[in-house]
Amino acid sequence: MLGRLRRVLALSAALAALVSGTAPAVEDGYAAHRKRMVQTIERHARSVADTLGRKHLDQRVLEVMAKVPRHRFVSERLHDRAYDDRPLPIGYGQTISQPFIVALMTDLLAVEPNDVVLEVGTGSGYQAAVLAELVQRVCSMEIIPELAASARARLEELGYANVHTQTGDGYYGWPACGPFDGIVVTAAASGVPPPLLEQLKPGGRMAIPVGGPFVLQQMMLVEKLADGRITTRQLMPVAFVPLTRRKP
Repeated sequence: MLGRLRRVLALSAALAALVSGTAPAVEDGYAAHRKRMVQTIERHARSVADTLGRKHLDQRVLEVMAKVPRHRFVSERLHDRAYDDRPLPIGYGQTISQPFIVALMTDLLAVEPNDVVLEVGTGSGYQAAVLAELVQRVCSMEIIPELAASARARLEELGYANVHTQTGDGYYGWPACGPFDGIVVTAAASGVPPPLLEQLKPGGRMAIPVGGPFVLQQMMLVEKLADGRITTRQLMPVAFVPLTRRKP
C-alpha cells in the first residue's frame, strides 16, 4: 500500500511539473556535483561583488542551477566535466557557457514567473532550460540548424514544454513571440542589435556580451526604462564566441 502511494505521489509531481512547463526533478546521481558547482558560483559572485553591487545572486537562480542536469546538455564523453565552472565544446565551433556566466546572465534579467524571455543563441539548450524554470515562456533562437534541432529534441525529452525554439538569425529577434520582459544573448555582438531593443518591453532587461572576437568583450546590462529610454552598464570582461549572422 505504501509503495503504491509513493508511486501515485511521484506521478502527481511529474504531471504538475508538466503543467507548469518545467521539468520534474530527476535523481540522476549528479546532485552532489551540482551542489559543488553552485558553491563555486557563489564564491565567484562574492569575488566580483564590487562589480555587481552585491555579494549574492538571486537564490531562485541558484536553486535552479542546482536542479538542471547540465551533463545532459553536453556529449557523454564530457559528463565527468559537466559541472566544472568552465565552458565546454558542443560542436560547430560553439560552447556551452561557464555555469557562473549562465547564472549571472539569468540573475541580471531579474525575471518573474509570468515573464516571457528571448534567448539569442540556443546552443545546447542549457541556458533555455535554466530560464524555463523561472519564467512562463522562453523563446530561443539558434542560427545553426544542427544545434537548433538537437537542442529542441533535448529540451522536449527533458520535459521543458514552455521553451519554444526557432532556427534563424537572432540579431533580428522574434517579434511574433514577443515583446519580451528579458533578453539574453549568448554570443558576443559588435553592438546591441536595434531590433532586440525594439522587442524589449519598457521595464525589461537585456544581458549581452559586446565586443569583437579578438578584443576585450564586456558583459553589458541593458535596461529599457518605463518611458522607453535605454540605459547601459558595463559589468565585467568576458570571453564569448562571436554572434553568428546569416550570410547575405
